[in-house]
Amino acid sequence: MVTPADRRQAIIDDITTAAKLARRDPGEVTLIAVSKTRGADAIEQLIAAGQRHFGESRVQEALAKWPPLLERHPDITLHCVGRLQSNKAAEAVELFSLIHSLDRASLLDALVREAGKQDRRPSVYVQVNIGEEEQKGGCAIGEVGDLVAAVRASPLPLAGLMAIPPLGVEPAPFFALLAELARRHGVTGLSMGMSADFKSAVMLGATAVRVGTALFED
Repeated sequence: MVTPADRRQAIIDDITTAAKLARRDPGEVTLIAVSKTRGADAIEQLIAAGQRHFGESRVQEALAKWPPLLERHPDITLHCVGRLQSNKAAEAVELFSLIHSLDRASLLDALVREAGKQDRRPSVYVQVNIGEEEQKGGCAIGEVGDLVAAVRASPLPLAGLMAIPPLGVEPAPFFALLAELARRHGVTGLSMGMSADFKSAVMLGATAVRVGTALFED
């Protein structure tokens, strides 16, 4: 029987192999376990296996299950990896240490206001609509510089750039483009790569990979 610890170790091994092939330090890559739709029991099994970074897509779902988990495990780092509405800024600032889906100035303004009220400073990734898809979140490629500059002028730390490549096509060119945008704007953090493509993402510079299915399912 494959355990959560086995699945986690296999992914860590794959990250290590990919990083070494790219002549990178595997320690530069953070594995984020995307626990959306997963119950507390499944999450606890991964925590017991040593996992400390988790990601959630929906604020309300995270609020329903994470406060008691964080109380029991205060060393957990919780990431918001889904699209974020400005009216959820207060809850997001309260719960998450990192937000991967900053894609517009109005959302930055809402997060900054709530950060001031709560005296919390979550780090933020600027999400880029790397495939220029109408239905997907993220700022336009041409707007990255302005949004990065706005974050740098704010009290919130800039964690880097984030993107989700289009489905059904080779993701590597999109990862390479995000890495080039990061270099162009002097950004070091790259949140890219999920269950199906994290190895490619690591080889092209990912510093955070967001893995759900491969961690929680056989």
